[in-house]
Amino acid sequence: MNSRILSLVTAGLLLSAGSVQADEWSANFGASNNYIWRGLTQTTNEPAISGGIDFAADSGFYAGTWASNVSFAADDVYSYEHDLYAGFAGEADGISYDIGYLYYNYDEEAGFDFSEVYGSIGFGAFTVGLNVLADTEADEGIGQDFGFGEATYLYADYTTEVGDGVELGFHIGSHKGDFSEAFNGVPGDYIDYNISLSKNGFSFMITSTDLDDVGPDNLDNDDVKFVVSYGMDFEL
Repeated sequence: MNSRILSLVTAGLLLSAGSVQADEWSANFGASNNYIWRGLTQTTNEPAISGGIDFAADSGFYAGTWASNVSFAADDVYSYEHDLYAGFAGEADGISYDIGYLYYNYDEEAGFDFSEVYGSIGFGAFTVGLNVLADTEADEGIGQDFGFGEATYLYADYTTEVGDGVELGFHIGSHKGDFSEAFNGVPGDYIDYNISLSKNGFSFMITSTDLDDVGPDNLDNDDVKFVVSYGMDFEL
């Protein structure tokens, strides 16, 4: 989901196209005890396995695809999320940037396919970004369509090395709009936040939201969640 580690814990594949020195193909693999996207579980608090393929050009252009299992209710069989994205990322005078388009594709269990446009800017260890809903396709006969700009996600991240290759990360995000209620069964406006430690592909995250105990059963959107994950990438 755009230029972040689509670690099953954030939403959310940190594409590093801006730092690539030559055209290259790469692949990634991840596993987690929970797939958290913008503070909300996408697997009813069950494990997730993901993987993807990326292309990054020395011009800063990148494109890729990513997939994971998902489940949105206790009695759902596991279904899938399949993302397609493309964008342009780079760095100039110590300021990094990333803009792009992201399409989320699901089977009929989710009831929606949808897409976003996104942009972010980084200053050293700080990154701020905005994702804007582009459109929805409620063509499975569930729910309603939403138009451009009817939902937004504004976030801020801070990541720093705290010694021996260990990275400490902080995240806060704010979702606005009714789409989250149609898609994830929670009120439209909420805040999510997390703190994480990562090293050599392993990550531990503590995450929660400001939501009350609302939404479908057993999603526990108001609880603090502990997420352990492992991810790796390799050149093709």
